[in-house]
Amino acid sequence: MNTYTTPSTTRIGHVHLKVSDIERSLAFYQELLGFEITQRYGEGAVFLSAGGYHHHIGLNTWQSKGADKAPARAVGLYHVAILYAERKELAEVVERLLNNEYPLSGAADHGVSEAIYLDDPDGNGVELYWDKPKEKWPFDGEGNLQMVTEPLNIHGLLGLLG
Repeated sequence: MNTYTTPSTTRIGHVHLKVSDIERSLAFYQELLGFEITQRYGEGAVFLSAGGYHHHIGLNTWQSKGADKAPARAVGLYHVAILYAERKELAEVVERLLNNEYPLSGAADHGVSEAIYLDDPDGNGVELYWDKPKEKWPFDGEGNLQMVTEPLNIHGLLGLLG
């Protein structure tokens, strides 16, 4: 088989999630995380965006209305990762989650990024993160990236907010 490399300009455009209850999911993705509705598609789907893109997140109940939460020990989506451009933006959403007493499942400094982990109301994993500048990423002496999972200093992150 010939080798193929995905073009470096390729991006993952959106995630489309099966959810149990559209309004409950909107309370999380729209009201808590701040995504804006760009379109409703009947009673069974809604599209959300940051910054006016057609959609970053799709939610639907086409095959999942009223279903139980996604099981943790099953094949499927591990998490969707939402990348913030600035560290302060990550701090702002973390503060919002904490002020609303939304449960976090983890927090980590990966050397390349700082990340917060939580589940949406249907048990879908969500990572909220900020990438450190590439020149600060940890590489070994041979140029290989050395990501880690270390504790995140949440107080230091929130300290950006004054």
